[in-house]
Amino acid sequence: MPDIHVSAAVIVDDAGRVLVVRKKGTTRFMQPGGKPEPGETPAQTLVRELHEELGLRLDEGDLVHLGTFVSAAANEPGHRVIAEAFSVSIAAAEVAAQAELAELRWITPADAETLPLAPLSVEHLLPLAWPTTR
Repeated sequence: MPDIHVSAAVIVDDAGRVLVVRKKGTTRFMQPGGKPEPGETPAQTLVRELHEELGLRLDEGDLVHLGTFVSAAANEPGHRVIAEAFSVSIAAAEVAAQAELAELRWITPADAETLPLAPLSVEHLLPLAWPTTR
């Protein structure tokens, strides 16, 4: 199964909600992030992607590394995603959907039960954001 390497952000606001995004032309929501450019570290990739997709300006030092996680890719059938995941806390007002994003949502555990989510989010990243609710 072909691998897609990405960096992903578990972004939590002061109300404990988690930010998920949906890219244009897709149906599943996922953590923001993306694929590395040549020579980028996972943290550098995420800082760049969060700026492009959300207008967020972060430094690598703002990110807390959560680990490496593997799941089926949400939008590329027959592929798996290998994600370097990081967490960061921000205010909800700091972000807006830009670039290839169609929409963003701040979700609660209850929202996650009804929203079409990427396997990586369901299996690994949201349980890290809400460890007591899963």
